[in-house]
Amino acid sequence: MYIILVIALFITGMLGNVFIGVVNCSDWVKNQKITFINLILVCLAASRISSVLMVFIDSTIAELAPHFYYSYSLAKCSDIFWVITDQLSTWLATCLSIFYLFKIAHFCHPLFLWLKWRLRGVLVVFLVFSLLVLIFYFLLLETLHIWGDIYVISKSNLTSFSNTTKTIAFQKIIFFDIIYVVPFLVSLASLLLLFLSFLKHSRNLDLISTTSEDSRTKIHKKAIKMLVSFLVLFIVHIFCMQVSRWLVFMFPMNRSINFALLTLNIFPSTHSFILIVGNSKLHQTAMRVQQHLKIQLQELILFLHRFSSIH
Repeated sequence: MYIILVIALFITGMLGNVFIGVVNCSDWVKNQKITFINLILVCLAASRISSVLMVFIDSTIAELAPHFYYSYSLAKCSDIFWVITDQLSTWLATCLSIFYLFKIAHFCHPLFLWLKWRLRGVLVVFLVFSLLVLIFYFLLLETLHIWGDIYVISKSNLTSFSNTTKTIAFQKIIFFDIIYVVPFLVSLASLLLLFLSFLKHSRNLDLISTTSEDSRTKIHKKAIKMLVSFLVLFIVHIFCMQVSRWLVFMFPMNRSINFALLTLNIFPSTHSFILIVGNSKLHQTAMRVQQHLKIQLQELILFLHRFSSIH
């Protein structure tokens, strides 16, 4: 039952992200060029594919061969790779929030207009900053020796961790939480500014005595829904991640850890489908693919029916 659940979540997580990557890469090859935002979507899909794959491997090993994590080097490499992919996914998704803000919102403040005119540069600086934060995080762990043997279960003592190890684990969780503060605050600020822009636009419509929604109002509402969905999923992701880490540190042999690991796929899997629904090009392509698969399925059922009637 657990392995079936692992495979089901893995397929679900891969499906949406592979679709986003394939559609944008196909347009890239066809047009011989790619927009900056589509490049971000491709990188986001790639990072989430890696993250989902890492959770799948970890969950499978934790169930079928947990003794592999007796090796400190293997556990550390697994943790580093997952942190990198999850961080890239988080910061790239935050870039989408910034993009929606500057492309949709309208403010007359000179700073906002200056940033809007240099949106690509703003996103590049933001990604470079995220890379520096990630490097600083790893250097800090190495310098303060916070890595520790917190993932390694001693073969001679499987009942509990020492107080020192628990302290190290707590320190690592605190540092790990800090690197998620910036993308969360940036996404929250983007949502609030977008909402203020929506209110401002709604008041302007009221002044001209218009009751019908124009295209800009619909775009505002769509973007706000996507940002709210992202923030809710982001909070759920952080919560599940911390629960998983505390279970690993406090109850290393508890089987509930295996199920807790699977919750880490909720964010990269669900948000990819939200992006598909919210992006007109991806949504239309998904509808065409769905229609094509439906026709193929009907033809297959008809063929099997004819084949069975003949025999």
